Amino acid sequence: MITRTMAIAVAVGLAGGLAIPCIADESWVPAGWKVADSAGWKVERPAADKLAAKQHLKFNNGAEPETLDPQLMTGVPEHTIAMAMFEGLTNPHPRTLEPMPGVAVSWAISPCLTCYRFRIREGLTWSNGDPLTAEDFVRSWKRVLDPKLAAQYAYQLYPLQNAEEYNKQVDGKPVAFEQVGVKAIDPLTLDVKLKAPTPYFLQLTYFETLFPVHIATIEKHGIAWTRPENIVANGPFRLVDHKPRQHIKLAKSETYWDRANVALTEVEIDPADDTNASMNRYLNDELDWIRAVPASRIDEAKKHPDYFVQAYLGAYFYAFNVKDKPFDDVRVRRAFSLATHRAQICRDVLKSGEIPATRHTPPGIHGYPDFAGDDFDPIAARKLIGEAGYPDGKGFPEVELLYNTNESHKLVAEAIVSIWKQALGVTVKLRNAEWKVYLDEVDHLKYQVARRGWIGDYGDPNTFLDMFVTGGGNNNTGWSNAEYDALIKQAAETADPAARMKVFEKAERILIAELPILPIYHYVNKGFKSPLLKGWFENVRDLHPFQHLYMVDE
Repeated sequence: MITRTMAIAVAVGLAGGLAIPCIADESWVPAGWKVADSAGWKVERPAADKLAAKQHLKFNNGAEPETLDPQLMTGVPEHTIAMAMFEGLTNPHPRTLEPMPGVAVSWAISPCLTCYRFRIREGLTWSNGDPLTAEDFVRSWKRVLDPKLAAQYAYQLYPLQNAEEYNKQVDGKPVAFEQVGVKAIDPLTLDVKLKAPTPYFLQLTYFETLFPVHIATIEKHGIAWTRPENIVANGPFRLVDHKPRQHIKLAKSETYWDRANVALTEVEIDPADDTNASMNRYLNDELDWIRAVPASRIDEAKKHPDYFVQAYLGAYFYAFNVKDKPFDDVRVRRAFSLATHRAQICRDVLKSGEIPATRHTPPGIHGYPDFAGDDFDPIAARKLIGEAGYPDGKGFPEVELLYNTNESHKLVAEAIVSIWKQALGVTVKLRNAEWKVYLDEVDHLKYQVARRGWIGDYGDPNTFLDMFVTGGGNNNTGWSNAEYDALIKQAAETADPAARMKVFEKAERILIAELPILPIYHYVNKGFKSPLLKGWFENVRDLHPFQHLYMVDE
C-alpha cells in the first residue's frame, strides 16, 4: 500500500506547533553517515479559531476488519485502522507520503545505503504507561518473522539481512534471530542492516507489518489481545469500543507523544460493505467521508459537489487457482484473458476513469517501462479454448467466480461473465462472501476464479511483483515459476536503478505470459468527503493520517 522515498533524513521542528526537537549532538551517528535534510516535512496546521467545537469524525471503511493485529493484517480496511491505533518508526506526510518522524525522531543512513540508524524519541510510552524503546521493535519484528505466526506480510521484512532465512528456515539449516539485521544498540537507538540498497525501505517503516506491538500484552491475552479491554498500542488514537459489523470507536490517546497537536477527539468507523447504504448515510449527513461509491450511482454521484475522484496506485484483477482444472492449463487462462473486454468494463460499468489493464503494475512508477500484455481478442480466445479441448466452450466445466460483497464487484463480475459466455461459450457462476470469509477462502485456495485487488505498499514495481514468488504470503494462486523467483531476487540485489527496472520488466513479462492472474483495470479512488473535514489531501495511496485531520465549522 506507498510512493516515493527519501534516502536520508533528519528531524527538525515542523510548522504550526508540531515540535520535533533537533538533535544537535550527532555522536550517535557513525562517521561518514549522513543525517538529514528536512525538506518536505512541513505539515499545515489549522488556526485555533477555525476548529469546530466538536472534533468527531465518522467515516465508512468498507468492511469489517479481518483482524486488529497489525502484524496479521493484509487488507486496506485494516491498514486504515492500524494507522490510527499504532505508529511506526516513521509516518507518511499527509500530502506527499514522504516518511516523516514518528517513533523515531531522526535517522541516518550509511554511504553504502544498506545500514540505517534510527534515534527513538525520549520519554515515549505505550498506552498503558510502559516505556517504548528500540527493543520493542526488535521483539515485534521477531514476532512477524517467527514461522509459527505465519504472517502473510512477513516478506516486508525480507530486505533485512537474514530475515527471509529466519522466516523460512530452509533446508533444515536453522538461522538464529540474532543473525537478522535488526539490533537495539541502546534503549533509544535501533540499527537496521539490509541485504542490499532498498529504495523503498523508509516507506516500509510506516507500514503496519513493521509497527511495534506490546509483546507482554500478546503473551498475556493471546488472540484476545486486540479487544478494547486488553489492547495496548502507541498511536494517536486508542480503541474504546468494537461491535463487529456495527462500529469501531476510537478516542484520542492520552499518551501519544504529539497529542497536543491532534485535533480529533473521536473517530467512529462504520464497517458496512453496503456502498448504497453508505452513500445514503453520507447524503443524510450521517457520515463525513466514504471511500467507495456504488457503480450503479456514479452518474448521480458526479452531480454532487462533495464527490471526488483521484489517482490510486492499485490494480484490480482476477486470480486463478492454477492447482486445479481447468485453470491449471495456461491456454485456458489466456483464453479467459483474451475474452475480457476491459475497455468496455471501464467505460460502461465503472464510468470513473479507471484504466484498462493488461499488466499488473500500474502506470506512473518512475523509471518503469511502458509495456502491455494481450488485450481483448475474442477470435484468438475461442481458438485457444478449443486447443485446450473445449471447442466453442463445449465440455467446459461450470466454474465459479468468488468476490467479496460489494455492489461494484458484483456489477463488474456480471459484465465479465456475460462477455466470457459470448466469447468463449462457457458458463461461470457468481458467489459472493463477506470480507473475512472471502479472505479465508482465497488464502486457502478454496476458489476457482477470485476477485482480487492490490494497492501498492510503496512506489516501486516490487510491491506489485514480489507477491507472486513461490510460497509468497500473498501469492494465493498456487503458481510457481523458478525463473520469475530468480528475477525478483536479482532485482533486490541490483543497485543500478535502470538495470533494476529492466529486471522487473522481464519478470512481469513472465507473469503476463503465464497469467496466474487476469489484470482487469487500474484503480482510481472515488468517494465523498465533507468540506468540513480538513487535513485530508489527495494522494495515490489514499492515506490520510488521522492525527492530521480536523473538522471546521464552515
